[in-house]
Amino acid sequence: MNNKVLGGQGEQAAADYLQQHGYRICVRNFRVPVGEIDIIASRQDTLVFVEVKTRRSVRYGTPAQAVNYAKQQKIVQTARWFLRQRHLEDRCCCRFDVIEVYAQPQGGWTIHHLPGAFEV
Repeated sequence: MNNKVLGGQGEQAAADYLQQHGYRICVRNFRVPVGEIDIIASRQDTLVFVEVKTRRSVRYGTPAQAVNYAKQQKIVQTARWFLRQRHLEDRCCCRFDVIEVYAQPQGGWTIHHLPGAFEV
């Protein structure tokens, strides 16, 4: 299985996880010229921008470690674009989460959710 397929399956596993934990998926793969956000979800009064990282192992570090400062800034800029498009700049609480998805050799997924993984 190539990395693109693995990543897509990991994003689906993350979306399923969020729904099982009371989140409503608003948008998946939101793309604008400045970047992309994997999942935008809401729960109670909070809009959650989620970066999903899927890996087979931690050989090269944890998935969350791949969400470095530069990647965080792209996510923040993309989130601002989303909020402006929908006129939500002053109307909602926002949070930036990372979901680590580990593909298990025997099949299935292990999911580690990091709410508030970084801030603006």
